[in-house]
Amino acid sequence: MANDKPTLSVVTATYNAVEVLPRLLASLRSQTDLDFEWVVVDAVSTDGTVELLESVRDLRLVYRSEPDFGIYDALNKAVKLCSGEYYLVVGADDALTPDAIANYRLWAAKSGADIVTAAVSIGAAVKEKPFGRSWLRGQMAFVTAHAVGSIYKKALHERPGIGFYSRLYPIAADQLFILRTMKQGGRVCVADFCAGNFAEGGISSTDVLGALTEFFRIQMQFEWPPTQILLFILRLLKNTPRLIRGH
Repeated sequence: MANDKPTLSVVTATYNAVEVLPRLLASLRSQTDLDFEWVVVDAVSTDGTVELLESVRDLRLVYRSEPDFGIYDALNKAVKLCSGEYYLVVGADDALTPDAIANYRLWAAKSGADIVTAAVSIGAAVKEKPFGRSWLRGQMAFVTAHAVGSIYKKALHERPGIGFYSRLYPIAADQLFILRTMKQGGRVCVADFCAGNFAEGGISSTDVLGALTEFFRIQMQFEWPPTQILLFILRLLKNTPRLIRGH
């Protein structure tokens, strides 16, 4: 890649997020590098989210508010709308560190990688880098987090065998996308900076059974089935108390 820094889009899916969106908005406004666009796809919010977005005049904002089929359908729309060579998924309740955009663009320029992943804080913990093997940890063997912790080349979605986020997996479509990318020879650069805070409490945290099941179904497509069946049973047993409390 040339020495010029690549263009970057921040993409966000929202629905009735007016209470949490100001934190993200403040972190975008505080970026040391403001050369980015923010693409928001909203699922027809009724709580003032759209009015808040319409009030933004100091950022390069592109937004749509229309019905969708869930977060990954919204992200697909946002990715198709964005003009950046790379994109960064950020949830409405997430926040970026002030140098996140600058660092992502710098590391993308230096590496030319398909994915640049960085440290990310999740609650009180910090995930500094990916670790482990994909048969055990899935996408976490390659990235710290899908949102906040990684940027992706938009062109990945046009490569045969990868495509866009699948609506068949409303919780774990990001895992399928990343594993497909790696299977097709995708290259990851592990960057040395912290990109921001990934908020806890998303659907993957609240729908434990759904998350475990989708993780298992996706892993079965890429790894040795007997091992994945055993791991699925062990994960169900480990999470039995949470599953019981959930009912």
